[in-house]
Amino acid sequence: MIEQGNTVSQVIDNLRRTIQALNESYKSIEQDTGLTSPQLWAVKLVASAAPLKVSELAKGMFLHPATVVGIIDRLEAKGLVVRTRSTEDRRVVELDLTPAGRELVAKAPEAAQVMLVRGLETLPKKSLQQVAAGMEQLVRILGAEDRVPQLLFSQDMNMPVRQKSLGRPTGSTVEE
Repeated sequence: MIEQGNTVSQVIDNLRRTIQALNESYKSIEQDTGLTSPQLWAVKLVASAAPLKVSELAKGMFLHPATVVGIIDRLEAKGLVVRTRSTEDRRVVELDLTPAGRELVAKAPEAAQVMLVRGLETLPKKSLQQVAAGMEQLVRILGAEDRVPQLLFSQDMNMPVRQKSLGRPTGSTVEE
């Protein structure tokens, strides 16, 4: 029983360390750049492959395109990215950095979420599957299987834009 207790302690300690590292990264990024961690991640992805389609950005961030649009709106309002219609297919929107966006990328720290994704992508398939299975078990233990995953440390990111602009809390409905 002691061995199992030590293993449980090890899991809890490592979970705490992970959450602390992500939280500290989020706070540092916000202080240094004025951006949330997901916003910085988006800017860096655009910088690495501009011009980048909105759908490609969503795929790179493991998010739904509708969620990414809210991030892009904020980055565009801050003067960091520009959207243009593709000359080959007018339905396609491409993203590029402004000079201010390029300057920010040059100075910005790496987000912990990006380090996490890169690290997971380098794991052997079997190890990655074990991590995924372990995380699924934690989700089940917490009874969180039906929760919609939200961006880390950015709880309002999945709220519809209209609700945000009206100052409504998450989960409230807006009658049109």
